[in-house]
Amino acid sequence: MTQHATYDAVILAGGAAKRLGGADKPGLAVAGRAMVERVLEACAGAGRTVVVGPRRGTGQAVVWAREEPPGGGPLAALAAGVREVTAETVVVFAADLPFVTREVVEGLLAELDPAAEGVVLTDPGGRDQPLAAVYRTEALRRELALIAAEHGGVAGLPLRLLTAELVLRRLPDPTGAASFDCDTWEDLSTARARIREHGHVLDEWIAAAKSDLGIDLDVDVAVLLDLARDAAHGVARPAAPLTTFLVGYAAAQAGGGPEAVAEAARKATALAERWVAEAAEAEKAAEAEKGEEGK
Repeated sequence: MTQHATYDAVILAGGAAKRLGGADKPGLAVAGRAMVERVLEACAGAGRTVVVGPRRGTGQAVVWAREEPPGGGPLAALAAGVREVTAETVVVFAADLPFVTREVVEGLLAELDPAAEGVVLTDPGGRDQPLAAVYRTEALRRELALIAAEHGGVAGLPLRLLTAELVLRRLPDPTGAASFDCDTWEDLSTARARIREHGHVLDEWIAAAKSDLGIDLDVDVAVLLDLARDAAHGVARPAAPLTTFLVGYAAAQAGGGPEAVAEAARKATALAERWVAEAAEAEKAAEAEKGEEGK
């Protein structure tokens, strides 16, 4: 199996969202982040990302496209998106998949062997998810052109007309997380609850905070948590948040980046350890003094 170093992404963010009462489905939040932003994050490694749908503010640069006619369905949206693709390989996702991750994208790409024209995710029931997939760009263009020629266009036609003609591999999604889409308010509530059930609250919070603060920085969370613990126990409870703030400020003053954070955390951790050691010595000395007085 060959993993492609270069790929583009097409994210379908249109549709009427009838079962959501016409709400802006891609803009609905799960764990504080719009679903379309979550999918964009999963596709962060793409050379070019095309979003098909109404323009909106996004956390990264994208190319906008619109299906003809607007609301013309997934095939029409896919055709509009593929026109903007320049890479030989393209990952395709619907914008209502809150649990798609970079690992899912990498897994799909890794399964695209030379004999295949695409790899689709399959849900726990074994059903293909053609809007959670990777395709050869030219294969998509070929089949879309053939469908358009046969039917006089692609608007309103089902996706199965496309996937039935492609040579596809399947990548199972045994937990159903990556293929879970939000078509109803109940689905959205389930997705929001699932974040906490799976014990990823801290990771989700950090991702949301970085997104809203405009920070693209990977740091050793365990080191910062250990530092906060040491500051809370060795100094005073309020020292934990204040110390981590000071570490961030010091890292920014030093130019930013993971190395700057690590160095600032190292210095603060060493200071906290000295406070703990001094407190232990003071406590030991106090106990010794009590012992002397009791003689």
